[in-house]
Amino acid sequence: MRLTRFTDYSLRVLVHLGQNNNDRVTIHQISETYDISKNHLMKVVSNLTRSKLVSAQRGPGGGIQLNREPGEIKLHEVITVTEKRLKNFDISNPKRIDPSTADSRLSGYLHHAMHAYLKALEDFTLADVINTNGEALELLKP
Repeated sequence: MRLTRFTDYSLRVLVHLGQNNNDRVTIHQISETYDISKNHLMKVVSNLTRSKLVSAQRGPGGGIQLNREPGEIKLHEVITVTEKRLKNFDISNPKRIDPSTADSRLSGYLHHAMHAYLKALEDFTLADVINTNGEALELLKP
């Protein structure tokens, strides 16, 4: 599956916040770190705030920070709140297939693959991404 730029930026924001030990970070700082437009980041942060993954404070001394510990933020959750195509994808309810049509069978196979993809992401958290030691890292070794 190919993720949108919006999801990529959302993940980068969360990684940056997770690496900054609960300090507030400004959109300007993230923009400079990743060379991403502030306008794009404002939309990303707005969505992450609505999704309760990030908390934001305006004004002097303001900024954004994670709303939960990195170990409590599952990659599956981030993907599903940022990918518009997945908003209505129900991982717990497999699609009914009519085995008599190729279109329906193909749709069923694709649904099965998407289910497996999202199910696998339930096993990984933001902490797995930002930590250099851990069991999840073992899965990346050839």
